[in-house]
Amino acid sequence: MGRTRRAFTREFKLAAIRELDTGKPIGYVARQLEVSPNALHRWRRELKDQPATAFSGNGKRMLAESREAELERKIGQMTMESDFLKKLLSAFERREAENETGGGQSMKRSARKRGR
Repeated sequence: MGRTRRAFTREFKLAAIRELDTGKPIGYVARQLEVSPNALHRWRRELKDQPATAFSGNGKRMLAESREAELERKIGQMTMESDFLKKLLSAFERREAENETGGGQSMKRSARKRGR
């Protein structure tokens, strides 16, 4: 399967360029951020050529948005687990009530087996 293309937010790109502006070597910054040195050169050039419109694409979702989506998934998962456990509890309660009254299926089966 092919690799998917990574997309970076405007903030990520600006932070990478700020790292370069502190005097750190481009290879070091590229390794730290796990991006290509060519990408860093391109980002720096884009910002220099068009500072107002550079990096106007969508990029990856913001950290807050991805955190929100993660929490929503967890809520959905916990809701499903809660529903499952409620059904399981009601099934156990029904079975217990049937056993107390002596009219459960398990009693009928046991009686049939004893009679054989």
